[in-house]
Amino acid sequence: MLSLDFAKGRLLYRLMSVCCCLAFGMYGYDAGVLGGVQETKPFRDAMGNPTGTYIIPMIASSYTLAAAVCSLITSVLGMPLGRRGCILLGDILVIVGGSLQASAWSVAQMIVGRVICGFGIGFISCAVPTYMAEMSITTKERGPEIGVQCIFLVGGCAVAYWIDFGFTRMDNQISWRFPIGFQTAFALVSAIGMFLLPDTPRWYYARGRHDEGDKILARLHDCAVDDEAVQEMRRSIVSSIEFEEESKQFNVLDLFWDRTKLRVGHRIRVAFLLLSMQQMMGINLSVYYSTIIFGQIGLSSFLSQLLAAVMNTTFALGSLLLPGTIERFGRRKIMIYSAVGLTICMTVFVAMIGLSNPTPATQWTAVSAAFLYNFIFGYGWIGVAWLYGPEIAPLRFRHVGGAAAAFGEWLFCFITVFAGGIGLQNVGWKMWLWCLLSCAAAIPFVYYFCPETTGKTLEEIDLLFTKEDLSNSASNVGSWGDEGKEGFEFEHEEKIHA
Repeated sequence: MLSLDFAKGRLLYRLMSVCCCLAFGMYGYDAGVLGGVQETKPFRDAMGNPTGTYIIPMIASSYTLAAAVCSLITSVLGMPLGRRGCILLGDILVIVGGSLQASAWSVAQMIVGRVICGFGIGFISCAVPTYMAEMSITTKERGPEIGVQCIFLVGGCAVAYWIDFGFTRMDNQISWRFPIGFQTAFALVSAIGMFLLPDTPRWYYARGRHDEGDKILARLHDCAVDDEAVQEMRRSIVSSIEFEEESKQFNVLDLFWDRTKLRVGHRIRVAFLLLSMQQMMGINLSVYYSTIIFGQIGLSSFLSQLLAAVMNTTFALGSLLLPGTIERFGRRKIMIYSAVGLTICMTVFVAMIGLSNPTPATQWTAVSAAFLYNFIFGYGWIGVAWLYGPEIAPLRFRHVGGAAAAFGEWLFCFITVFAGGIGLQNVGWKMWLWCLLSCAAAIPFVYYFCPETTGKTLEEIDLLFTKEDLSNSASNVGSWGDEGKEGFEFEHEEKIHA
């Protein structure tokens, strides 16, 4: 079978990163591409000029509902399929779904294509952060790497709006079919790469395939299997697995009343709620309905489309700052202070668009607030939130943590995109009050429920959440490596107690 066995060390890691970047870029592209074409005449003609207020929001949100369902499926299939298998399957589904959408001549075919794409994006969104987090061999590369992935996520959204803006200058069917079909190019390249790449060493060890885990660890370190660096990391991972096995087994009831010593249910709840809150803060409502939002402010159709593309580019620019600062500032501080900024921006935006007699000054103040909101969100609440859920989950349940985070993302994305699309048409600016309250609520949520994970190995993070008696016995759990010997003294307020 074809493979990339020659790739080792940083080359192997970068190849993995490129394939995951393309997959996440496709996810962002798919999220934004419909928003720029759904109001155009060629698209509506192809869909039979639907008149119901719910039809266009249903087309837009059908793929988010499918992604939410797929996230639940991944919580069961994620471990058997593996991180790599989930990404590969997701790419294949997007190729099929994107082709159906690009060739659609009815609402029914478009929704079927969106649903298939949704299942593909569901697999990808669950697996990509976990895949790259588990491929990290140092604590300092995990955060920046997920930040890079999310640059491509929001960059994909910006690319979609610019392609939409360019192609919708035409008045024919190509104007919307090419932009929608272009997502399959991302999926094809990513799928070819993932087919040739291995799964994570942590997944191999968790499945009892130690020889394969050793081989991948050696390739990532670019040294022999018996090298001390490889053996030290191997001991840390295997010790963590044994540590988890000794604790009480997790079951579904623990999601509601956690009785596990490792607080598995609590950690999965946090992963779910963090991404749920991210969506309630209004980002995908902004992305999907950018042109409609600027139109309701009172701007022309052309200017609304142009500003939608610029705003989503601003969103992408914000994400560029994260990889270089996430390890310096920490996950917790970035999310808290960003939420403060988002609350201020949303307050100004709601105040300006809620005025009964808008003026050019109030219109452009609202536009500026929306731009700044997207910039701050791109920095503080995309990469960090996507990283945190899989990062805090125990190894044997990391696929569940990733699935719970993605389920929260997609469930509330569906609610905000479907209900929000109808709400924008029926209640207008009042729809944004919910987003304003959610931005404010994110501040105490992160403060009380999200301990700092920066600078800690994935195996060390277990100790942030374990009950006190188990945490005190951590010294009996094998070798945690040199990095694991530092930072075991945690501040009282950073611990999550029973």
